[in-house]
Amino acid sequence: MSSSSARLRRTGTAVAAGVLGLLTAASGPALAATDASSGRSPAASSAGAVHGTAAVPQGISRLAQGTGRDIAITVDDGPDPTWTPQVLRVLRQNHVKATFCLIGTRAQKYPELVREIAADGHQLCDHSVDHDVTMDHKPVAYQRQQILDAKDMIEAAVPGVAVNYYRAPGGAFTPESRAIAAANGMRPLGWSVDPKDCPRSCSTTAAATAARPWPPCGSTSPGSGPRATRSRSRR
Repeated sequence: MSSSSARLRRTGTAVAAGVLGLLTAASGPALAATDASSGRSPAASSAGAVHGTAAVPQGISRLAQGTGRDIAITVDDGPDPTWTPQVLRVLRQNHVKATFCLIGTRAQKYPELVREIAADGHQLCDHSVDHDVTMDHKPVAYQRQQILDAKDMIEAAVPGVAVNYYRAPGGAFTPESRAIAAANGMRPLGWSVDPKDCPRSCSTTAAATAARPWPPCGSTSPGSGPRATRSRSRR
């Protein structure tokens, strides 16, 4: 996951505020993170593992990589033809990298935006086929389809570029969905700071901000709307 350097520590708040300012007018919810699956182990058979893939942790990552007060910005629910280019411009102007959590059908509809995100060096994250926030109540086969079909849609837009993370819509992780993602090379991705910048009725996520006061420990956030996370003093 992308983490900030000394430059990001100096400018991170301003950058996040700028991105957030762009996106507060956009439609898109900033949903609170939940993980109802903590402490339970899924059956190996539910993962649909890809043989030969390096082991990826099934636990939800909520910490930015790095040291000190680094933050990681994540942007959800894109790509969006109105807001994604503006977010990319703010990030580019400030030399900041982020993680974009992309909805499969939107990646399929706007592949040129996925290519622009990747060309700027940002990380890609699978955010399911169509952002079904109730998928944690659906059969495992449905969860697998939502995760793996979305990954295929994103990869089709940018062949050869890795999709390294999976974020469940609305944080609706299950033991099985985490196992499916990890078995297919994607670390489950959570967040620790949510700016609540959009109402739940929005359809496109807004940007995450690292607004103070800092939480007790950092994590990472997504978005076509952003969220933010900070690292512990030591990783």
